[in-house]
Amino acid sequence: MSKQQQLDELKQRILDDKVCPELAASATQLVYGDGNPDAEIVFIGEAPGKNEDLQGKPFVGAAGKFLNEMLEMIGLKREDIYITNIVKYRPPNNRDPLPEEKTAFLPYLQSQLEVIQPVIVVTLGRHSLNCFLPDLQISQVHGQPKRYNGMVYLPLFHPAAALYNGGMRQTLIDDFALIPAIIKKIKLAK
Repeated sequence: MSKQQQLDELKQRILDDKVCPELAASATQLVYGDGNPDAEIVFIGEAPGKNEDLQGKPFVGAAGKFLNEMLEMIGLKREDIYITNIVKYRPPNNRDPLPEEKTAFLPYLQSQLEVIQPVIVVTLGRHSLNCFLPDLQISQVHGQPKRYNGMVYLPLFHPAAALYNGGMRQTLIDDFALIPAIIKKIKLAK
């Protein structure tokens, strides 16, 4: 079975298991993930926003456009990476995902990572970071790779933060620029 088939089965399992039914009821659709199942990099945000909910794909709004620009800066395209969120349904009124919602979706997210087997997982924002590394603060560890349970995580600020705060934009671009060197270093260490 191909990685894509495994991911498709996992998506169907979320629907069959009726994960977070109240969240599902307020959303247009499940926003599962998008990209290359053989990607070296998986980006993980917190939850879909309005545009994502309508289109069924993660990071298609303004934050997604900025993410695409940063990918281009390091010589990558959306087709080269895989991108998803912890929570797969849009929370009402774009509120932060609740702890129990993140907990409900985490096993499926971990299964996605097991299928894809990325070289690095880039967490976008504090919710994503704290799902994997709960004791760290993004303001202190952004741009610094962390190894945990055999996986390398790179915490980055969420691209949306740069849209609201111009000073964050350059920080995010600088952190993003580290990705190719980090991947090279991880591969050399294997």
